[in-house]
Amino acid sequence: MKKQRWLVLLTLVLAVSFVLAACGSNNNNSAANSGNEGSNTGSSNAGGEEKLAADQTLRINFAADVPTFDPAQAQDNQAHTALNLMYEGLVRVDENSKEVPGVAESWKSDSTGKIYTFQLRKDAKWSNGDPVTANDFVFAWQRVLDPKTQPAPAYAYQLYYLKNAQAYNEGKITDFSQVGVKAVDDYTLEVTLENTTPYFINLTSFYTYFPVHKSVADNDKWATDPSTMITNGPFTLTGLVTGQSMEFTKNPNYWDNKDIKLDKIKATVVNSAATEVLSYQSGELDRAGQPNGNIPADQIPILKDQFKDEFHIDPVASLYYYEFNTKAKPFDNAKIRKAFSMAIDRQSIVDNVTKAGQVPAFGLIPPGINGAEKSFREEYPEDYFKEDVTEAKKLLQEGMAEEGITSLPPITLTYNTDDNHKKIALAVTDMWKKNLGVDVKIENQEWGVFIKNRQSGDYQVARAGWVPDYNDPMTFIDMWTTQSGNNDIKLNDPTYDALVADAYKNSDNKARMEDFRKAEQILIGDQMGIMPIYYYTNPALIKPYLKGVTLDYSGSVDYSRAYLLEH
Repeated sequence: MKKQRWLVLLTLVLAVSFVLAACGSNNNNSAANSGNEGSNTGSSNAGGEEKLAADQTLRINFAADVPTFDPAQAQDNQAHTALNLMYEGLVRVDENSKEVPGVAESWKSDSTGKIYTFQLRKDAKWSNGDPVTANDFVFAWQRVLDPKTQPAPAYAYQLYYLKNAQAYNEGKITDFSQVGVKAVDDYTLEVTLENTTPYFINLTSFYTYFPVHKSVADNDKWATDPSTMITNGPFTLTGLVTGQSMEFTKNPNYWDNKDIKLDKIKATVVNSAATEVLSYQSGELDRAGQPNGNIPADQIPILKDQFKDEFHIDPVASLYYYEFNTKAKPFDNAKIRKAFSMAIDRQSIVDNVTKAGQVPAFGLIPPGINGAEKSFREEYPEDYFKEDVTEAKKLLQEGMAEEGITSLPPITLTYNTDDNHKKIALAVTDMWKKNLGVDVKIENQEWGVFIKNRQSGDYQVARAGWVPDYNDPMTFIDMWTTQSGNNDIKLNDPTYDALVADAYKNSDNKARMEDFRKAEQILIGDQMGIMPIYYYTNPALIKPYLKGVTLDYSGSVDYSRAYLLEH
């Protein structure tokens, strides 16, 4: 019943966005910065007109430092939230989950749906006063795709929708003018796609598509020193103390400055969920909780009772899982990976550890992600595997026999520093000990180090989570292709790659969903490259005077249009 109620709620929240997304490219959702009419920022002044507080300084917490302020290198929720304050793409997504003009004041596509023409607004400026031009987008996108860019952008593949983008990124062609993006003039950008892509307009609101000022070519510190950052969004980064705080200040040169009510956003950087809640309770924070902060799981029942009107839990279409390094012993054996995944009790984890109404996950694609006619999960149930300790023990012995070993090597489960991640890790490793007789060491790592180690393959099992970049199964499926910069499990499966390639170019949406189903079968059913644990919810504490914060279907938060009422 719990799962059924959650699915009903998520379906209602997403009903409007699903219908819009099915209509075409101008109406898809994005995890980058979209809003959700079900988001909750507190109750308004009943029976009276809202009156803004004199001090428009929002106080929030980030659970970790932002690893990078470079849109080309970003790939996590911390950077996501910061970059959506500091930059703006061709479009943004409003509080109703609809694409609205950003730097582009209008756009149109040709009859094939492959060629888009964007007209840029002439009042869009960089924070230093320079105009934002079509050439700034060409420069930024070339920088993402350039094989010489280091580190290699993990999200380069998100631009493979452009004609010849993949060939350029892989060094097969060296002339960027052959890639499907060009500045017709300063305020006209023409984009040519490899294939018709219904959600392309939505993709342009994602941070990998943000423009970058050309001065970065001559400034090595442009993404680390706030005094040298030139951005084009509603806010600029004016303060940065690593491991302690960030400060964002309203950008007077932002074209829509009149609609930005906050003067400052002051963010602490504290990875203790308990400390974050204490700061909220003492009045030092206006909001506490995901995606950038956290709520201690063991405090949720108490907080729900103590803050009845301020505590909110929203279902979100995101996945919490563990990654197996398929190139590291002993997890280069699929049977051993399956044994570990089948030997845990997911319902016990969400009931006794996380305690925020999460739903056990047995697949990759969460409920609420679009399918052909309804949600993908409704069209294709999760039937790839079942929890079965007896079968898990059998598979473990078979896998060890295939490897010619009688005992497993030392195993370490790594997670980024966070109280809740630690509790989940302890619960999972206890289940592995009890059900498989395997001792697994747990190790926490600072966020930046953790991300780098996952990317480089310096791990055996690692905690992970995925927030969709747009509302289509592709955002979950294409990250595991051989060439994907997000393929931390090092999966290399030609059949999987071929299914993704077909889904990219196929205009038949039902056929695309069949490709996704087959790919999910390979990843979860055959390979067990990842161990799904649960689908997220978003628990948060929100002061009743905080308004205008939008939370989309994926759980991503946009503070850019927030404001504070008198209180």
